[in-house]
Amino acid sequence: MTAEEIRATLTLCLMASYADGEKHDREREQIREVAQGLAGDAQVNLPGLYQDVLLRRVQLPEVLGRLASPESRQLAYEMAVCVCEADGHTSAKEDAFLAQVRQAWGLGGAHTTGGFDAEAQAVADAPLQAPLQAPLDASTAPATPPPHPAAADALPTTAAQRRPGSLPPAEMDRKILQASIMNGAIELLPENLSTLAIIPLQMRLVYQIGQSYGYELDRGHIKDFLATLGVGLTSQYLEQAGRKLLSGLLGKAGKGLLGGLGRQAVSSGMSFAATYALGHVANQYYAGGRALSTDMLKDAYQHVMQDGQQLQARYLPQMQATARQLDTAKILSMVRGG
Repeated sequence: MTAEEIRATLTLCLMASYADGEKHDREREQIREVAQGLAGDAQVNLPGLYQDVLLRRVQLPEVLGRLASPESRQLAYEMAVCVCEADGHTSAKEDAFLAQVRQAWGLGGAHTTGGFDAEAQAVADAPLQAPLQAPLDASTAPATPPPHPAAADALPTTAAQRRPGSLPPAEMDRKILQASIMNGAIELLPENLSTLAIIPLQMRLVYQIGQSYGYELDRGHIKDFLATLGVGLTSQYLEQAGRKLLSGLLGKAGKGLLGGLGRQAVSSGMSFAATYALGHVANQYYAGGRALSTDMLKDAYQHVMQDGQQLQARYLPQMQATARQLDTAKILSMVRGG
């Protein structure tokens, strides 16, 4: 894609992220931070695109006119769908926004876009109760005891608050590590649906951790917990997909996966670290009877996130090996609980 096509695609995604008009100030700030964090490409100037969208200096027909080829339009449309689906079901306003895009480009109804809309919705609706799968064979499974972050243990809990868990501590550490490796592997893949799948798998991990301490969590509670830590669902998808698009990886299914893995491994690895931090902070939170303050949770998440970033290189070979076992069909089956 040319720099102009990338600019148009990212502008469309930013417009999609605000299509429902209901973003919390916290999520708006996270989207702004994503734009700042991906500001390295001066030709694209993502912070400038963000300001254009926020201040309504750009209109949808103008953006759509910058994408002419069927391939660029399909990629941009799929990314816009994923942005709308990232925080759950699309709203009526988001549906109307996507319908405008389809009509302008002659894509037909949502049911005619190659089944992508339905698949994205299935990913967004992934059941929390399904098992977390880690397709790690003997050659890719971590051989050493799983790491455990000291920052998570530093969270204050009393013996009276501590709840018994259904998993021994080492098994919980291994569960979190395997989920982190899986999401790190998925991040290496080029398809839009793969990127979208990371969010429901993270939510499923939190659900299962809470369940292990006797809590039956619903989707709303888990979203609130993630937001408390500073994990925005829409902004997380935007960051991951934006990095892939800027690196030239997104949309290149079947076109040199190993080369794509190398480029992506250098530029990111955030899904591994974010899942690692999310799992360990959730473990301490639910083990401690949900008695920790917002500031404590945010601080712990940032510290454990740093631990995860340092561990990412250590487990990169496992992520790459796992990614080679995966494709979109396998990921969709995993997310749906198949």
